[in-house]
Amino acid sequence: MSLALSPARTVAIQRMRTALIEKKMTQAGLADASDCHEKTIQNLLSGRTVRDQTLFDVAMVLGLDFDELKAMWHGQRPLEEPAEAGNVHIEPQMRKVAGAGQIVGQAPGQEPGQPSGHAEIAPVYMGAYTRAAVDHLIGGYLTLRPAFTRPGHIIAYRTDISWDPTWPSLLFEETKRPDGAYAHRGRLHVPASSPFMHLVSLTKGAMRMVMVSQLDQLGRMQGLITTVAKAGATMFPVSAPIVYVRRDDLAETHCGEFAPDHTLHGDYDSILKETVAGGYVRLIGS
Repeated sequence: MSLALSPARTVAIQRMRTALIEKKMTQAGLADASDCHEKTIQNLLSGRTVRDQTLFDVAMVLGLDFDELKAMWHGQRPLEEPAEAGNVHIEPQMRKVAGAGQIVGQAPGQEPGQPSGHAEIAPVYMGAYTRAAVDHLIGGYLTLRPAFTRPGHIIAYRTDISWDPTWPSLLFEETKRPDGAYAHRGRLHVPASSPFMHLVSLTKGAMRMVMVSQLDQLGRMQGLITTVAKAGATMFPVSAPIVYVRRDDLAETHCGEFAPDHTLHGDYDSILKETVAGGYVRLIGS
């Protein structure tokens, strides 16, 4: 049995559905980014009653004006005619510059390199995740990967993940590396409804990306690092398995470069091998 919706609420629903299409998001993705159940999103988009907090979270993710959306939802705003089929509603501040093809006055967080307009939500290009949805990732991690130039050796260091309120998103920073001059600092991109996320550092055009699985019950994130390695005067691109193990009380002795004869090497090596054996990484040969 269909609900009898007010004309104003119907327009509000159409605004949200149009924004979903523009952002190429699914209802499941919107639920994840808004930190609510997919059933709640289904209720919202069918016009059923939801909390104002849910309406606010969805408006922030979709880049819609919350006050306007709330007023239309509760019938407190004069009816606006729905856009005709095939037409996309574009807010005045999103118009393109004539002949330039670029968007001016774009909503905060829509464009790469721009922070979000809300202190608790990451920019859309980073996944539009809320702090509440990723709060469990905040902490310290033992980071393990093979040495790039010494076969059999393992590199171990600390990575700390925190929330940056000045540029709303998760921030990671590496410390206790044996090659401290090459320590990275960057941000986490968390795609909606994806089992993997990305730790990206970008400095003067040079990019390093780590793709890892979501944190599991063992406190591990497992995946692949892609970067540039240095051997003498030579630089070359490399990829290798990498694992982040949740460990806030990490001692100095757990970090460094470990040869096969070191007492910690066996444990670290088995963790890295489990990453490949478990299917988190597939290394394709030529």
